[in-house]
Amino acid sequence: MTTEKEFLEVYAEQTPNPETMKFVFNKMILPDDSADFPTRDKTESSPLAKNLFEFSFVNGVFIMNNFVTITRSEGTEWHDIIPIMKEFLKSYVEAKELIVHATVTVDRTDYGDDSIVVAKIKETLDTYVKPAVENDGGQIVFKDFMNGIVTLEMRGSCSGCPSSTITLKRGIEAMLTRMIPEVKEVIAEAM
Repeated sequence: MTTEKEFLEVYAEQTPNPETMKFVFNKMILPDDSADFPTRDKTESSPLAKNLFEFSFVNGVFIMNNFVTITRSEGTEWHDIIPIMKEFLKSYVEAKELIVHATVTVDRTDYGDDSIVVAKIKETLDTYVKPAVENDGGQIVFKDFMNGIVTLEMRGSCSGCPSSTITLKRGIEAMLTRMIPEVKEVIAEAM
């Protein structure tokens, strides 16, 4: 009896951040979850990220659903990196190596009377913002709502992107303040 080998494809996709590249698989590698590794010393929960940081040109790793976003080190060119990353990622996933160790994250934040507003903020982000940001190889995570200020965390290609401030203020803040009157400002949490 022969077993068919699963066809795995990996392709590179540019992001708005010139320092990051999104490597997309034709299958889910971390379904409905994400893992951000902005530095080498935070990779203990991900064998994949730990292995990627062994490459001297890797300066950050973000893993989500069916893609890995790589932040390159200064002085390296994408045309040199892309073939190496595609081959490594394809081999790693084909070998069924562990992507991340299972973790359980529970949000125990109590927003008190603001819980309805927080629910509206999260729903708006999930519906209108997250799909576009994920398409660009990043992620925006809700962190807090206090005194009219929404705090978000920028991950993947959004972290350090030259256009992230414009996206945050002209895009996300404009939308949230228009749709949810309690929101007065949107800021990014410092990493």
